[in-house]
Amino acid sequence: MRPIHFSVVCYGIFLALWSSDTIQAAEKIEFVPVPDFPQVPTHVTLGKCSAVAVDSRSQIYLLHRGKVPLLCFDRDGKFVRGWGDEYVNTPHGLRIDRDDNIWITDIGNHLVLKFSPAGKLLLSLGSANKAGTGLDQFNKPSDIAFGPGDEVFVSDGYVNTRVMQFDSKGKFVKTWGKPGTGPGEFDLVHAIKVDSKNRVLVADRENERIQVFNLDGELLTIWKGFAPYGIDIDRDGAIFVADVVAHRIIQLGETGKIIHVWGEKGEKPGQFQAPHMLAVDAARNLFVAEVDGKRMQKFVRKK
Repeated sequence: MRPIHFSVVCYGIFLALWSSDTIQAAEKIEFVPVPDFPQVPTHVTLGKCSAVAVDSRSQIYLLHRGKVPLLCFDRDGKFVRGWGDEYVNTPHGLRIDRDDNIWITDIGNHLVLKFSPAGKLLLSLGSANKAGTGLDQFNKPSDIAFGPGDEVFVSDGYVNTRVMQFDSKGKFVKTWGKPGTGPGEFDLVHAIKVDSKNRVLVADRENERIQVFNLDGELLTIWKGFAPYGIDIDRDGAIFVADVVAHRIIQLGETGKIIHVWGEKGEKPGQFQAPHMLAVDAARNLFVAEVDGKRMQKFVRKK
């Protein structure tokens, strides 16, 4: 019998690990809540928590409707810094781009704001305190997503019910969508996310569906069966949706199939009071911002 070469063994182990990792997106994922996370400083009283995002250093940013609306915590939940009182009226959506710049939607001032990691305002899109339908205006924009070429997609959101696309410098490119219930039409565009296949996932909230487009705004498919408020995707392609109506989190596969649903209304760890938006980090931990619960919860994967 010929000896088994060490490299062959390593290759077999690699294939096993690779295969296991690639199918995880279609498997049921269970989480365990982490109590007492994060450590909110005493000078801050959390208001309605509308969104959460994680940067490349695993710092967690929480957006809430109260004093110091943007809070940053390290991976252990310790407070790092906060800002935003002079810029933000009614915060809603929060995303972080590949350069760790922080983007916020403000449904009170009808603006999309871009900040540096240090909190410097870099860009403002929209007309401050002036809602409208113009190509340089929003009416309660809800969320932001980034394309492979640093395109910026804005879900404009509560009133205009459309998607707007800009280049990386904030120049208008195109828009699509109109009010309605048909394919490609929207009833409250609440969240938006671009996946690894360059599909634009749009949370069509009141129509209780996610509509999936290509980067040019062409409709690809529609996923139904839930009221999508927040959307995020982990590194394996597992899609997580926050459903405020049912106080639950939904795990979807890459074709929109519901893989797992969990949560119920309540104040205990693992329960929810209007989970609004969510985020996953590089370690595949899940963070959920609750508007009625006025808190953020961290969840780690059950081993």
